[in-house]
Amino acid sequence: MNHSKSRHTYLGLAAILLAAILWNSRGTMAAEASTTFAGEKTAWHGFDRYDFLMDQENLTLKPIKAAADEKNGIKGQVEGQWRCIVVVPTEPAPGNPWSWQGCYWDHEPQAEVELLKRGFHVAFVGSDPGKHWDAWYTFLTEKHGLSKKPAFIGMSKGGVNEYDWTTVNPDKVSCIYADNPAIRPEALMKLGELAKNDVPLLNICGSLDFLLERHTLAIENRYHQLGGRITVMIKEGAAHHPHSLRNPKPIADWIEQNVQPASGNRPDFAEQTFTKSYYYSLENSYNVLKEERTYATCRGPGFTECYDRYDATTKSQWGITGMAVIVPKTAALGKPWVFRADRIGRDAAVVDLALLARGFHIVAAPVVAQSGPVREQWDAVYKLLTEHGFSKKPVLEGAGTAAGEAYAWAIENPEKVSCIYGENPALHSLMTKKPPIDNLASLAKASVLLIHVCGSLDPWFTGQTRVVEKRYKALGGPITVIVKAGEGHYPLAPKDPKPVVDLIIKSAGEPVLGAR
Repeated sequence: MNHSKSRHTYLGLAAILLAAILWNSRGTMAAEASTTFAGEKTAWHGFDRYDFLMDQENLTLKPIKAAADEKNGIKGQVEGQWRCIVVVPTEPAPGNPWSWQGCYWDHEPQAEVELLKRGFHVAFVGSDPGKHWDAWYTFLTEKHGLSKKPAFIGMSKGGVNEYDWTTVNPDKVSCIYADNPAIRPEALMKLGELAKNDVPLLNICGSLDFLLERHTLAIENRYHQLGGRITVMIKEGAAHHPHSLRNPKPIADWIEQNVQPASGNRPDFAEQTFTKSYYYSLENSYNVLKEERTYATCRGPGFTECYDRYDATTKSQWGITGMAVIVPKTAALGKPWVFRADRIGRDAAVVDLALLARGFHIVAAPVVAQSGPVREQWDAVYKLLTEHGFSKKPVLEGAGTAAGEAYAWAIENPEKVSCIYGENPALHSLMTKKPPIDNLASLAKASVLLIHVCGSLDPWFTGQTRVVEKRYKALGGPITVIVKAGEGHYPLAPKDPKPVVDLIIKSAGEPVLGAR
């Protein structure tokens, strides 16, 4: 699903072996139950189909044979019973993965047919979520050895159903594909349970679907804010129907990639008190859908690099976290890092993303005191990370007045800084009484490179950056100022991050990717 020319992530040999061990061990445990189903089979798009009736009261299941005139579908329910179906692949994939259809059996089934070809079982129960879904899950996983974490597929009301059940059972789902879905307010408020259990979401919608604004976009905003992984595809000019994609490969690829257990160990600095989430750009790409003869606005981890983020927990009753660390896919030699004064927002910073791609860690300093930044807490972060092999000379970074806090710490620790990068900076600080703009000598003496990116119309520009530039040059210190003509305070970042990234890398020492 990830069409980026450089966005594919390849597991190392050790990670592949570990994933195989975990996957095969799950398959061994599942093999203790039988994947053979009772009853007379029929055919569903060329695969063996088994039908059951579930008693609505006592939840017992009995096999039946689907009527010939039903063909691939279901013509109706039986009074007091729920229709249940499982379709079996020719050769099950390791771990017995399966997809669970949330509603509307055999409606736009192309993704499920593709999954069957890849070794997935496909299952369905005709009720809304509740005890009948629980019983069907138990029947398939405990009696027949299917994976404990199915993938979910839901279209329209099927999206309602899958979000209802998975937010109550977040440990029993691997991933969720929702197509033009709706979601109940109760489930929307429980999305945090899915994020905590690292469940990735894929929502595919029409740009003219009546549910898009109040449902998919609400899900996306909420899940991204919670640090979960959500990929969105919005089909240009499409309404509520047709669902799915005519070419189901991107959907099946996404499910196949995300149904497997996550690989990789926690970094050594991130003990179990750290919470894990994700960091990625929400920048849109516009991709062709050849079979639909249109394009899709696409964003999220399916189309851009996604990085692990670890936040230190605190005792705050308000859920305030301490330091935050974003981990590159592969750390550069010497473990260079950015010591960032700002908290990490929802909009991924282009310079930080470029540095992550070059092997830098991004570390946000804690802001947990009512007084604002505290030097001792910054010192503790520096000590923790350098004791775990991080570079002893991080890049200090900040935007606006947060840059002033970066300067304040750097002025007290000039030997511990490779350079300072500020976006429309204002050298004010709560960390120190003396304004950093009047205290630059220690940085100049240590030849710390200063890099400022400023809008020519930013209100801080003349009274801050130009003053710093003049004073720092007089002190013999190196400084580069990049001016964005005609721009004000926003946007903060440069349109092209390369000149800034090149300066940072040069000052930090050219990273050589491959060290871990």
